Amino acid sequence: MVKKLRWFVGALVMLSASLSADYRDHPELELEELVAVLSPLGYTEAELINIFSAAEKKQSILDAISRPAEKVLVWHEYQNIFLTERRIKEGVEFMQANRAVLARAEQELGVPAEVMAAIIGVETYYGRIAGSYRVIDALSTLAFDYPKRAKFFRKQLVEYLQLAKEQNIDPLEPKGSYAGAMGFGQFMPSSYRAYAIDFDGDEFVDIWNNEADAIGSVGHYLKAHGWRAGQPIVQPLKRSQFLAAEWLTDDLKLSYTIAELPQDTAALITKSLPSDSLIEPIELETEVGPQQWLVFNNFYAITRYNHSRMYAMAVTELSEALAAGLREP
Repeated sequence: MVKKLRWFVGALVMLSASLSADYRDHPELELEELVAVLSPLGYTEAELINIFSAAEKKQSILDAISRPAEKVLVWHEYQNIFLTERRIKEGVEFMQANRAVLARAEQELGVPAEVMAAIIGVETYYGRIAGSYRVIDALSTLAFDYPKRAKFFRKQLVEYLQLAKEQNIDPLEPKGSYAGAMGFGQFMPSSYRAYAIDFDGDEFVDIWNNEADAIGSVGHYLKAHGWRAGQPIVQPLKRSQFLAAEWLTDDLKLSYTIAELPQDTAALITKSLPSDSLIEPIELETEVGPQQWLVFNNFYAITRYNHSRMYAMAVTELSEALAAGLREP
């Protein structure tokens, strides 16, 4: 009976803490450990207490991250979300407004301007929809009140506090998505610290308001994840050229070399690539039936941004549409 009573009292304490907007006394907040990790960067215990006193639990964040998808989209449904006339039109305008920066990023980083613009277009509609939650609220809510992925979000919370000190920004100010992703390109804090760059030389990496830093950071991310300048992303196959089902896998990694493909399929590749180049046949469902593509290393690099074939294909097709839009008079 005493054991049950202790459990009940403990549960009430945890419930009351989880309902509180104040994370300072949350049972999952290991303040001493945070102080040990962050004090070398200049954080004091009092400063961290102030930050977590101001951090607010957001039930809407927990609802959003826990909400099951109504249905699993097939490719043409996913495609219809991102390949719209408006997204293409605004993307062309974004590229025209940032022509010089995109050209410099392409030259220095090797990633085509339209691919960097397409990722920003898919992620945030070219910065227009970049998230309205305070990052500190999103990461605290998920780190301490979402046990399913608490370990990941606690790491991101520490990374966020580190970058706030490194960039001399108030950790209570920046806003992002309900998952704590930030800026034009929706970088998580660990990605910000590893790949975001100051691309305009002002000694501040601003991916929230500065298009130059946002563009450079996206390009740098892709380059760091293996983008190879001048190489293709995908090549569509005609129905008569489709490969048999045994060639198709669900793995994001590239499974074959060009030399391993059937000879008549390898001969279809329009770019001159070494025979040991990695490649993967994929199949997605269009409105008129299945479509196959050969995808290359640069397609895989895009999936490092978001681990989804449909995401990488949406970026690819949007980039092609943006390039075509720029060529129009």
